[in-house]
Amino acid sequence: MSYDDLQTMQQSRLAKLIEKLSARVPFYAERLKGIDPAKLKSKDDLRRLPFTVKADLRNHYPFGLFSEPVTNCVRLHASSGTKGKPTVVGYTANDIANWAEVVARSLACAGVKPGDVLQNCYGYGLFTGGLGLHYGAEKIGATVIPASGGRTQNQILLLQDLGARILCSTPSYALNVAYTLAELGIPNEELKLEIGIFGAEPWTESLRKQIEDRLSIIALDIYGLSEIMGPGVSMECAEGSRNGMGLHIWEDHFLPEIVDPESGEPLDAGEEGELVFTTLTKEAIPLLRYRTGDISRLNRSKCVCGRTTVRMDRVRARLDDMLIIRGVNLYPTEVEKVLLSVTELAPHYQLVIDRKKALDVLEVHVEVTESIVSTWGEFHDGLVELKGLRNRICNVLKDTIGVSAEVKLLKPNTMARSEGKAVRVIDRRKFPVGHNAR
Repeated sequence: MSYDDLQTMQQSRLAKLIEKLSARVPFYAERLKGIDPAKLKSKDDLRRLPFTVKADLRNHYPFGLFSEPVTNCVRLHASSGTKGKPTVVGYTANDIANWAEVVARSLACAGVKPGDVLQNCYGYGLFTGGLGLHYGAEKIGATVIPASGGRTQNQILLLQDLGARILCSTPSYALNVAYTLAELGIPNEELKLEIGIFGAEPWTESLRKQIEDRLSIIALDIYGLSEIMGPGVSMECAEGSRNGMGLHIWEDHFLPEIVDPESGEPLDAGEEGELVFTTLTKEAIPLLRYRTGDISRLNRSKCVCGRTTVRMDRVRARLDDMLIIRGVNLYPTEVEKVLLSVTELAPHYQLVIDRKKALDVLEVHVEVTESIVSTWGEFHDGLVELKGLRNRICNVLKDTIGVSAEVKLLKPNTMARSEGKAVRVIDRRKFPVGHNAR
């Protein structure tokens, strides 16, 4: 579709969305008073419209933002609610069909074809990952193995015996699969894997290279969030992944913006900021200018694959994940990038933050590789070489992130392996009620 035709479609769908929200959702009706949908002539007019944030969903729990009665919904999903009330999202039958469509497009971006075997290791249940990938894979004509997460050795048995060409999981779980294969002495040549579709957590280019090298696959990023639809909001194409072209957003369904995280003012194309989405076709719970908390940028330059939709950079970090340590803003992915640049370290780490005598203290727990143990013998902290390695890591971290950290080097296979989203941060600081721990 040409960009002009796409804009015309977006404008029409946006006007209908505002009419529906004004008529059916009291929360939006109040906030949209005085706004005439017919006068919204371009996406530049979006700045006149209010934002929606996650707290709005929690404050209207469970169905206060629905524009359709629950009886018209064929499915409900919900977040885990680890930071408060869960956010509940609903889907009409048409929503489910559109979801399958955008996921099928995403899989096509990755090179999935009818007849391919796809092993889906995203969790099934209230989390949107498992069922979202499942329906899209079936729509494209793939054979789905609904393995869900966990039981890694059994996952490997399925990979060996059922011959999946595509693996879908979080990147941290894919790495867990790779390490387990190595521990079992199973060469990649015994598997038929060629493509990995990974999402649901931020990950770096360094981690992508680790996964690709260890599994002998091409690793691609898929993006989504349950409030907007689930996985399949955007997808990295196989052709553009090597050039850092970003993820294609399906703009006929999701209208993207980038805004300044502090002021909320729209930013120009190419500027980094907070990603904001308006759902153009969602029926059960459409959202207007939803602030995702994800840091990215938009790119309208031509992609080598030929697709014409705007692309977003891989999410660099989440605002919710930002830590403030001794006045310095820090994202876990910044630490990950440093650790994965050190050849003696394995990509298994955790940040532990505590407060001692009113001062924040950061500890970085990270495993060394098997080769370190085999080269230097039995592992213990007193080794001169390990002291040198620890000091080198501390210096690089201080120079890169601007915060001093205590590094604890762990034996291989010491840390618990992820069977879903990796737990990268343990924050033991105690904050007063209402304090923003970020």
